[in-house]
Amino acid sequence: MKVPMLDLGRQYEAIRGEIDAAIAEVLLSARFILGPTVRAFEEEAAAYCGAAHAITTASGTDALLLSLKALGVGPGDLVLLPSFTFFATAGAVCNVGATPAFCDVDPGTLNLDPQSLREALDDRGVAEAARAVIPVHLYGQMAAMDEIQRIADEHDLAVIEDAAQAIGATRQDRAAGTLGTLGCFSFYPTKNLGAYGDGGMITTGDDRLATRVRRLRVHGAHPKYVHHEVGVNSRLDALQAAILRVKLAHLDDWVAARRRLADAYDERLRGTEGLALPLRDKDGTHAFHQYTVRVSNGRRDAVRKRLADQGIDTMVYYPVPLHLQPCFAGLGYRDGDLPTSERASQEVLSLPLFPELGLDELENVAAALRKAVSLSQP
Repeated sequence: MKVPMLDLGRQYEAIRGEIDAAIAEVLLSARFILGPTVRAFEEEAAAYCGAAHAITTASGTDALLLSLKALGVGPGDLVLLPSFTFFATAGAVCNVGATPAFCDVDPGTLNLDPQSLREALDDRGVAEAARAVIPVHLYGQMAAMDEIQRIADEHDLAVIEDAAQAIGATRQDRAAGTLGTLGCFSFYPTKNLGAYGDGGMITTGDDRLATRVRRLRVHGAHPKYVHHEVGVNSRLDALQAAILRVKLAHLDDWVAARRRLADAYDERLRGTEGLALPLRDKDGTHAFHQYTVRVSNGRRDAVRKRLADQGIDTMVYYPVPLHLQPCFAGLGYRDGDLPTSERASQEVLSLPLFPELGLDELENVAAALRKAVSLSQP
């Protein structure tokens, strides 16, 4: 049985009528950039997250970039972030002229480790240059925001939540993107709430920052053709907003389905020697953008190949921690500096998980994984 990592075609078939009608409405309106459809989605997304403001952008990467620009982060500034995450988090820091300072992750959740953050800030030079911290809610589970915010407050740092993978997740009954100064989301097609192209969003409770972000996304102009600063072109188009409005209405059901599938994986994989299952933080609810196991003793790649040979797709998010990426060699990090991130990059394996995944498919994946792990034992 071939099992895909993700099958967006199944999702489309289930909501085809709604999607096609929404697209047709935009085509008939001939309003393709920003406009009423985008405003309606922003209002609905803000209400969903419980945020005062939701401002859409052209991508999740742009959401990070514009958040940093809105805070005035630039050359000479440091931004602290986890090493074990997607490149865009650090890339956005560099693209505003600032420098990333990498921290290690928690060995259980693989989110930013507050202790590593505190230790980094114990360096006087780092503390003096630091302007912000970006915790990443990896795989759909929120970072320890209460501890991170406490440390940030002690050092007068802004907190930008990278919630690209975590729409639908909560921590202590608050939604991802609403605990920090700003929250950043991605609507890349594979996300829990995915567009049919690129898209992103910023949430904030700060009226001043919201006004600046809205201005920055249209070349720093307000009103049109009056430019108060140099911004960028980062607008969500109305076709994507229409698609996202349809999908937002289904999001809670889809996240609930992901959690049920994660429970089913847990039940079938628990106790497998050499395999660690995802840790669920008791203080929050996991949105399960990914169901990611860890294969110990350097056997991850062998296990992955055995699964691929049986037609089972898997992914490795992420095979190289950011502090060891070639483009950051000049920052002076070395092997062994952030051991938890380095170990995770050698062990993580994400399994097929999407709301339409059949239980028979899941059982096939679980059985094949158990066997592959046992055959790869030293």
